[in-house]
Amino acid sequence: MWLVVKPTVGIPVFFLAIFTVSLLIHYSVLSNSSWFPAFLNGGPKAAATASVAPSADSSVVVASR
Repeated sequence: MWLVVKPTVGIPVFFLAIFTVSLLIHYSVLSNSSWFPAFLNGGPKAAATASVAPSADSSVVVASR
């Protein structure tokens, strides 16, 4: 590749492309989600879900050797 494009041109263009794509992805996430801006702004926390304890009917099968 460097036989066609000089590194002094190709490397900055490569990093500029990565930077541009990164900004576009971040903008897309920020503009298309409702929870992410609230998360960044320190919005109200979601209520913690209760952990489900295993019921008495379920049993754990342990294989013995």
